[in-house]
Amino acid sequence: MTIPQEQFDYLLSRTALAALFYYPETAVDDDGPNLQNDIAYCLEPVAGIANEDAERLRLVIGRVITNPTAHRSELLSLVIELAPPPAE
Repeated sequence: MTIPQEQFDYLLSRTALAALFYYPETAVDDDGPNLQNDIAYCLEPVAGIANEDAERLRLVIGRVITNPTAHRSELLSLVIELAPPPAE
């Protein structure tokens, strides 16, 4: 199944928002905000992606949320690899 580029754009937007609002002190396992919930939220637009690719994205998204400067290029590279070329 091919996921449209637009859905990967939503994934990037959601990841950017999650990184912007990430606070390590509130990222505990409870009913409130936590990193796993943020990652799941970011992955929603590409829910139909293969499990192996979803796991790769899950790991990179987690890194980007917690340290965007160090890992954003890794996420962009992975999205470029997984997304179809833009329609002309």
